[in-house]
This record gives sequence, structure tokens and C-alpha cells, in this order.
Amino acid sequence: MKAMLINRVGDIGLVLAIFTIIVVVGGAEYDVVECVTVYSSPPPMVGVLLFIGAVAKSAQLGLHT
Repeated sequence: MKAMLINRVGDIGLVLAIFTIIVVVGGAEYDVVECVTVYSSPPPMVGVLLFIGAVAKSAQLGLHT
């Protein structure tokens, strides 16, 4: 049951990060995101949400013990 909950947290983190990127940049295409982030920095929250999603999806930091 705990693994399912942590997996859902990871899903929500990744979805929120993608939606934030779409809102800030105006799209999710790689070339658009890369071009925009070269000239300006993305909000720190995008990095935090991507980190939460990656950690929860890969079962790191003792989340599944």
C-alpha cells in the first residue's frame, strides 16, 4: 500500500512539473523549452517537482522501506 502511495506522489510531482513548464514556457517541445531556458532560468519549483517525481518513482531515499 505504501509503494502505491509513494508512486502516486511521484506521478503528481511529474505532472505538476510538466504543467508548470507548459505554462511558463508556452509548450513542452524540447527545442522550445531548451531555447527559452538558455536565455532565462526556469522557476526553482520546476526543479523541485521534477526531483520529487524522480525520487518517488525510482524508490530512492528509503521511501519504500
